[in-house]
Amino acid sequence: MSNPVTTWYLEQTSPADLRPAAEPAGDVRIVRAELPSPEFSRFLYTAVGGDVQWHDRLGMTYAEWAEVLGRPGAETWVAYDRGTPAGYAEFEAGPGGSVEIVYFGLIPAFRGRRIGGHLLSYAVARAWDLAERRPGLEPTKRVWLHTCSKDGPHAMDNYLRRGFALYDTRVTDEPDEPTPGPWPGAHP
Repeated sequence: MSNPVTTWYLEQTSPADLRPAAEPAGDVRIVRAELPSPEFSRFLYTAVGGDVQWHDRLGMTYAEWAEVLGRPGAETWVAYDRGTPAGYAEFEAGPGGSVEIVYFGLIPAFRGRRIGGHLLSYAVARAWDLAERRPGLEPTKRVWLHTCSKDGPHAMDNYLRRGFALYDTRVTDEPDEPTPGPWPGAHP
């Protein structure tokens, strides 16, 4: 059995497009994971994407994770709430000054607490100034991402509120698959 899935492609073409969210209350910090760690990145991927059917990286080997994370212009930014990982943004530089936000989201227990808008604002600002941290990269001219109808109900609104503009929409049929986890009963 298959289901239609709508994928929306969004972009910013200037740092001035970014409309930052207010910082959430409490002790929320955003820190770059400076050392590529396949174990940590796989944890974030499964914890954030487990209930919204992120499957594409589950079959990757340790070496494949290390290769992706070690690419020039690849960065992972992690939001912590009182020292506990709450979510992350992973992006990668592409040709022509394009930076893709490859993965973004919050662990389910941290959703609905205004952390997502703050994390997205911070990550997009870091995508715009990526070349300042990565000598040899072309300055960022475009930040883009995609989201789909399987993502959380507030994802698209968050992207639009942060200043992203829709530039393409596609509908595909995808197999009906159960969510991969992280494990049954993990979500509040």
